[in-house]
Amino acid sequence: MRDALIFDDISKIIAQPRGDWRRLAHAAALDLGGKLATGLAIGLGIAVGLSLAG
Repeated sequence: MRDALIFDDISKIIAQPRGDWRRLAHAAALDLGGKLATGLAIGLGIAVGLSLAG
């Protein structure tokens, strides 16, 4: 009887609709792009500061 319950749980998990992978990829790309833009801005700020300092 316990095996039937486990099978029911597994079949429910398999039957659930899949998540939209495009939304996940878009969120990851936006996160990476934000980190890249922040790093670029910091790097340019340091370069301009060093060039003005001497």
